[in-house]
Parts: sequence; C-alpha cells; structure tokens
Amino acid sequence: MRPDRRTSVMAALMTSALALTSTTMAQTAPPQGSATATADNAVLLTVFFKHDQSRPLGELNAQLDRQGFAKAFPPPGVEVVSWYVMMGIGQVITLRFPASRLREVNRVIEDTAWGPYRTEFYPTYDYKAVGMAQHDKAAGN
Repeated sequence: MRPDRRTSVMAALMTSALALTSTTMAQTAPPQGSATATADNAVLLTVFFKHDQSRPLGELNAQLDRQGFAKAFPPPGVEVVSWYVMMGIGQVITLRFPASRLREVNRVIEDTAWGPYRTEFYPTYDYKAVGMAQHDKAAGN
C-alpha cells in the first residue's frame, strides 16, 4: 500500500473509531448519584412535560407505564419542589438536586417521558425572598 493511501485509510479508521466511541459513551446510562443537594451545589430545574394532545390521555398514560416513568421519575434523592398540571400544556415540575446529577435526571426523562411528552427545561432560581423584600421596602413595611 502506498504511504499516501495508508495515511488516508488510517485517518478514516481513526475517525470511525472516535465516532463510535463518542456515540457509545453518549448512550451509556449515567451512574445513579447519591450526592445530596446543598446550598452550594444545588440547582433548580423546571421541566415542562407538554402532552401530545393528538392522543387520548389513556393512551399517553399506558405508554408512560410501559416506559416505566412513574417508577423512575423523579430519581431517588431528587427533591420535587413543585408539581403542577398546567391546563392546555401538561405538567410543570420544579426539581432540586446537585448539579453533578443533571445528566442522570436528563436521561431518566429521555428514557421514560419522551413519546407521550415533549419536554422543555429551564434552569430556575428562588427569587421569592428578594422579591418580597423589595415589595416590603416599596410598601414601607
């Protein structure tokens, strides 16, 4: 084999190997975390579970059951701060967990909620104390 051709073949093989490795790594389930959320490592994440309005609720719930949603979500140790039904949208859930568990939470949602729900994610923070203090100051309290 000529040196130019050998270099091209080696480059193609290396590219293929890297692509396969990164795809395999991306599909590997993350280890379940045991870290506890503290003031210095916690994140709040608001998740919109937008239900597929073209399908009956019974069908959506059956698919969620088959996919193991209720068993897997939320993962153990992830705090549910709020969980509301927003009529016309679906469910809106705010979670608190250590930032190191973000991938795990995402994978649980991908593996168990996709299909019946389209998802949107919003990093969130607690502003209530600041907002109320500003209101009290402005109101003279």
